[in-house]
Amino acid sequence: MENLENNRPPLSPYPNLVIDLMYWRDVKRTAVVFTGLVVGLACLFQLSLISVVSNFLLAILGFTMFVRLLCKALHLLRLIDASHPFQSFLDEDPTLTDDITIRMVETIVLLIATSVTELKRLLFVENMMDSIKFLVLLYLLTYVGVQTNGLTLVMSAVICAFSLPLFYRLQQGRIERIVKAVNASLDRGKLILDSIYELIHPSPPPPPASTPTLSLKAKLKTK
Repeated sequence: MENLENNRPPLSPYPNLVIDLMYWRDVKRTAVVFTGLVVGLACLFQLSLISVVSNFLLAILGFTMFVRLLCKALHLLRLIDASHPFQSFLDEDPTLTDDITIRMVETIVLLIATSVTELKRLLFVENMMDSIKFLVLLYLLTYVGVQTNGLTLVMSAVICAFSLPLFYRLQQGRIERIVKAVNASLDRGKLILDSIYELIHPSPPPPPASTPTLSLKAKLKTK
């Protein structure tokens, strides 16, 4: 079993790459990705998605073609060697193995099935309190939809995804103290509510213990 576990291929590196980007472990790469996402989403407010994607790819292609031609000219002048300037990107293998693909598909299917099951449980009122919370959330989302659009929410989510992990890492001690204080306050409030509920609806008294008088009388009669 240990040999089988050791021989299993590693999971895809893409989740680790996303976590590294969100926690700013490589500041330059995260800054480029974050700036590109924010600028691209801001462009979508004025332009269509097709225009943004095509202009973005045109800008990349213009830069890479200029660098490629420059390197070609310098090679003809024998100032540099004939190596491709983007060979490191061309050598990267983005393909996935069968095992990694199967596990990724299983994870996606499990996530979809869990979401559908939870949504069915909330819509068909399996638990009254959970369905009421879901109802309040949907009601609040109607106001959010009136005030903002989906693109604004996506941009806000991107900014929060790149800002909150960094803020938590910088202020981890203070945030943990605040969370502990809030949890303690919630526990005290829950105890108070439980006490009030017990006062309004007291628990029924335990049934009286059966006395063995009848059995004693029956034994005396038999004697």
